[in-house]
Amino acid sequence: MNDNWGSVARIGMFIVGAEAVPEAEWWAMTPAGISIHAARVTARAPWATWDAERRTVTLATDLAHGASQFAMLRPQAIVVAHTSSSVLGGDGWDDAVCVALRPLVDAATAVTTNGLDCFAALRSLSVERPFLVLPPWFGDDFRQFATAHLSRAGFAPAQALIHTPDAKWQGLRADELYRAFMHVEQRVDILFDQIVAACPDDADGIFIAGTGFRCVGIIDALEQRLQRPVVTANQASLWNCMRLAGCLRPITGYGHLLRAVRT
Repeated sequence: MNDNWGSVARIGMFIVGAEAVPEAEWWAMTPAGISIHAARVTARAPWATWDAERRTVTLATDLAHGASQFAMLRPQAIVVAHTSSSVLGGDGWDDAVCVALRPLVDAATAVTTNGLDCFAALRSLSVERPFLVLPPWFGDDFRQFATAHLSRAGFAPAQALIHTPDAKWQGLRADELYRAFMHVEQRVDILFDQIVAACPDDADGIFIAGTGFRCVGIIDALEQRLQRPVVTANQASLWNCMRLAGCLRPITGYGHLLRAVRT
């Protein structure tokens, strides 16, 4: 019987301690022979802090500890799977974190972040004007940060939408949704309808940000309806980790990014 053994590759992912979505979505998409291993992080974003000169970063305790544990697994790739850290860390943060993590893992292990993965995925699909979709626990301030972050990376967001969850959650502020457990009761049918209704005509792709944002089950349906490529946080990190690990292969059902192998 299948035991999900990583006979082809092992991938380590740092995820938010209270989230169920990243592991669920990765396991849904991951092909046979690749195993996924999670280290949970409880630090506030960003998960590494800059020094006074913004030259190097100090890793959060959970991040450094998780890296030392991953070293014992000898994974082919590890990823800091946290969109918020990549955005709030600012320019150069992703690269600085990779530099700080590399000495803590096996020399053969590729190191990446969700920010690097998403930018690589968008460029691979030639998306220049993405329709940015954010989870409901992100407020307007984060929407502005994320839009500016994309712009500085060379993209021109056509529009940015914060998803509105169903009526059960009305009256709660964005920062109250997690404490009310909305993050484990997400409905992708409502998300699908909102994206279809709000997608601007001049967007050449859809970018759904946030590794804790449940959405990979509607990637194919969105691409068919909107006739544009869809990139999501978890899909992009899985794709880039497999690419970096040298085990990229076609995966059906989760968008053009995974279906058409490209390096």
